[in-house]
Amino acid sequence: MRTVIFDLDGTLADTSGDLIAAANRCFENRGLGAPLDPRADAATAFRGGRAMLRLGFERLQADDAETQVDREYPALLAHYGAAIDVHTRLYPGAMEAVEALTGRGVAVGICTNKPQGLAETLLQRLGVRGAFASLIGADTLPVRKPDPAPYRAAVTLAGGAVERSLLVGDTVTDRETARATGVPCVLVTFGPEGRAVAGMEPEALLDHFDELPALVDRLLG
Repeated sequence: MRTVIFDLDGTLADTSGDLIAAANRCFENRGLGAPLDPRADAATAFRGGRAMLRLGFERLQADDAETQVDREYPALLAHYGAAIDVHTRLYPGAMEAVEALTGRGVAVGICTNKPQGLAETLLQRLGVRGAFASLIGADTLPVRKPDPAPYRAAVTLAGGAVERSLLVGDTVTDRETARATGVPCVLVTFGPEGRAVAGMEPEALLDHFDELPALVDRLLG
């Protein structure tokens, strides 16, 4: 069975607004204002909570920034979990592409570096959890992407075989995961980095989800 594994943040859904809001809430609660911009810092949001906190503390020229990041990270997760779908939207055509793939007998799953509980909650809130045969999060296994183990687990849980699978993502983490696993990588160009992701040399670029079924046919046969 052919299998397509998706990243979540920045690939299936634009979650940057809610992620940035959660990070800014941490700073605001300490009387530090809101150093992160929902638009300009969207790419950082897709690199995870610690990356957002790190950028904010660097802008604030905080002493011992890494200690501050560790301290605020649990609070960020709490803020995000409490308002996880205020601004988040699925990218146009995402679920239509998933339905088209499953209609062709392709298994689909998700491998994300978002904590699994938060990923489950978000997908349930968006009403799409049932469309995916597997979900592996940052804390499902002892390791996370770009280690290949989470990706392999997502494929296996979806009922597929790694050698007949590919990864759809948006960041260098996804590119490195695919490379480490030895599978094709498709990077989306509608995220904050745009077509600059071509510099990561994926096997294919995805400008719109309408194009995905044809790409899967080309890359997996």
